[in-house]
Amino acid sequence: MATLNIKKAVLTLNEGGVIAYPTEAVFGLGCDPWNEVAVHKILNIKHRPWQKGLILIAADFNQLQAFIQPVSPDILAQLETTWPGPTTWLLPVSSAVPTSLHGEHNTIAVRVTAHKQTAELCRAFGGAIVSTSANSAGKKPARTSHHVRWHLADVDYILSGQCSGSNQPSSIRNAQTGEIIR
Repeated sequence: MATLNIKKAVLTLNEGGVIAYPTEAVFGLGCDPWNEVAVHKILNIKHRPWQKGLILIAADFNQLQAFIQPVSPDILAQLETTWPGPTTWLLPVSSAVPTSLHGEHNTIAVRVTAHKQTAELCRAFGGAIVSTSANSAGKKPARTSHHVRWHLADVDYILSGQCSGSNQPSSIRNAQTGEIIR
């Protein structure tokens, strides 16, 4: 059953749809990051200004490389100490990345997930996906598929599953300065 659900989620992503799926702490909203119509749909669902940018989540570092500039061995070593896991890193963004993903920033927020089902989703999709909390701006993020259904009617597909149990959203750190943003 899980494989069938992931196939449906991947089909929705490939068709330009928005999905909700469990992560380490909360349900996320995701789409194909290269599909600007889908990215704008997420921004509209959340009532989120494009200037803030979005997080990308992946099964492994290779799935993120098209979105970032090459990183030094020192930064790569720093990333490897926290991945897979609930740490999101701000890395210099590739010039090929649409502004809707990184907003007004010269960095992009990326994470290699430790959530097994979400990593499987990224592998089945063949790349990174957008990962922003499943909520409207200013509201509490959804922690269950039922909460997503009740509060976010415009989501095209909800991948059922359990969040990993973390009480806090992922931390966000700047890889170049070490600054903890969240």
